[in-house]
Amino acid sequence: MLTLRRFVVLALVLAVILAGANAATAQGRQFVNVYSSRHYGAMEQMFVEFTQETGIEVRLSQGSPQALLTRLEQEGSQTPADVFFSVDTGSLVLAAEKGLLQAIDSEVLRANIPEALRDPENRWFGLSQRLRTIVYNPQKVDPSELSTYEALADPKWRGRLCLRPATHIYTISLVASLIAALGEEQAEAVVKGWVANQPQLIDSDTRILETVAAGGCDVAIVNHYYVGRLYAQNPDFNVKIFWANQDDRGVHRNVAGAGVTANAANRENAIKLLEWLSDAEKGQAGDPSGLPGGNYEYPVNARAELNEIIAGFGMPKIDPLPLVELGKNQKAAIDLLGRAGY
Repeated sequence: MLTLRRFVVLALVLAVILAGANAATAQGRQFVNVYSSRHYGAMEQMFVEFTQETGIEVRLSQGSPQALLTRLEQEGSQTPADVFFSVDTGSLVLAAEKGLLQAIDSEVLRANIPEALRDPENRWFGLSQRLRTIVYNPQKVDPSELSTYEALADPKWRGRLCLRPATHIYTISLVASLIAALGEEQAEAVVKGWVANQPQLIDSDTRILETVAAGGCDVAIVNHYYVGRLYAQNPDFNVKIFWANQDDRGVHRNVAGAGVTANAANRENAIKLLEWLSDAEKGQAGDPSGLPGGNYEYPVNARAELNEIIAGFGMPKIDPLPLVELGKNQKAAIDLLGRAGY
């Protein structure tokens, strides 16, 4: 007859066996948890390719950079996130300053990613380049009329300009770069000139481009890859790229990039993901299997081949400003935009 004591012992043994089985199952399943502010579908092809090659499952949680940073802070040591992936340098700098990212000692990442495109302490790494530049309607504007971001403050563009709102991170980072290049006083004069030109503020680069194509405004500032997407759908799309500031510092650059979280439970898998994304023939590929190729961005790895459409845009002169400076100037940029009445 089964006594109570024997029943308890058997139950304990069974619990131990089940716990061991569950642990073995967990150990057999490799995964990495990614908090990402990219919004290009539930699972980009690059993550699918990474899983197929490595057997490491990518578990994705999406949100705005600000929302994900807040979530990381609130979760603290209990966060499930192994990687913080942002579409803006400023968010990466802020995450590092808040102690939410850890330094990574990786020869692969240092070899694949130029020093200017990563954190000086290797807490975050740029993984694709996003060039924010001028576009125009070729029926309304001769490219000889265009030159710099600053020149769009000229009154001749009054009522002809489309811009993103001041609250958007793309605008903030562009103004942060103006502060670095010109100083606050001159940068503020430029932004006030934009405001005086009564721009249409549209919170979508795609809709800005559609507005330019339809003749709703003549010139605008957008990220280059939005043009790439529309060209992929229609090679005759009625908007042209003009690379800004080619006679001086070069076009403004931002990055999509990532870092390993300070409390990553799957640290080695997180590092493998970042290294894979930096590889010229894998994550940097110009086809949809690569981070740049899948979204018409420029690679960070100089050995990577360009997407065919992006290759048609050429390789412009790029502002060499270390990206960490964008993060340092972010608050000043927000304050400046407010003072300028943008």
